[in-house]
Amino acid sequence: MNKYLTWIALAVSLMACKGKRTSLASNDEGVDAHDLIGFFQPLKLPYEVGDTLLRRKEDPASLIHNAIFSRLVPDSVLARYFNKESRPKLYAIGKVQVPGHETYLFVKASAPSRKALFILCFSKKEEFAAARPILYSDNEGGASGIAALDAKYTLTVTHQRKVPGGQMIYHRDAYVFNDAGAFTLIMTESNEGSTRPAPIYNPIDTVAHKHKFTGDYALDKRNLVSIRDGKDPSRILFFVHFEKDDGNCKGELKGTAKFISPAVARYTSSGDPCMIEFSFGPSSVSMREIQGCGNHRDIKCFFEGEYPRRKEPIHPKPARKGHA
Repeated sequence: MNKYLTWIALAVSLMACKGKRTSLASNDEGVDAHDLIGFFQPLKLPYEVGDTLLRRKEDPASLIHNAIFSRLVPDSVLARYFNKESRPKLYAIGKVQVPGHETYLFVKASAPSRKALFILCFSKKEEFAAARPILYSDNEGGASGIAALDAKYTLTVTHQRKVPGGQMIYHRDAYVFNDAGAFTLIMTESNEGSTRPAPIYNPIDTVAHKHKFTGDYALDKRNLVSIRDGKDPSRILFFVHFEKDDGNCKGELKGTAKFISPAVARYTSSGDPCMIEFSFGPSSVSMREIQGCGNHRDIKCFFEGEYPRRKEPIHPKPARKGHA
């Protein structure tokens, strides 16, 4: 009897282990998002990491093949920081899973000229939702960085540097992952006299834009409405970022809007009271906040305004061989 129980226990153990990826170092086309998430080791909260991680040597067993990564994560996540010639090695640092909700993956990208730590977020359905670079190896002026994810899943990124006279200058940003599938800036703190605005990361930049209304609409570099193709012609994917009152009032939202007429699309989402309407003209889009979107903006400003359409960049055709 004991013999049979031993065999049953062994069989159950083997079934539990079956399918668990022990390596992602080679390009296996069968690897999906579930496998990628399962490959990462759990991290305990609160989790804090400094830029010393960027200088340490990683275990080769944590390597992720670039082809696997690029199939499951948009190219723009890495392309903005690493060109094709300096394709980085990617390492799984660890993961934090929110029970019944999203999963956060910490990924280190390492190239000879640059190293960075990214946080990726996958939805409850294990679909890629958002990403942010949080630490860099090339901070200016000897600056150092610290990133932390606390027990309430708030991401805090702090950069600090010592200035002449010995004073330590710091800049701290706090983000939360919202229901619309993006990291939202909820707090900025600094003892600097003046701060440089952080670059705006467009999470849908590389998504297809074949629909007649898709493209980028902008007032300037820090006030934009980006429109991309949805899952069918009746829907569009959008990303909005605006800054008003000299940057003291900001808003940001990513989501899907559905057309309610040929040139008007409306954003609504289950569990989110926010409602925004996009009205498209020949060369612009007008945005109007219909219902309270306070979770996605500061209290004294709204999702509103008319944004002119940016012209698509013209890429010159390569010259034929034998011609000047």
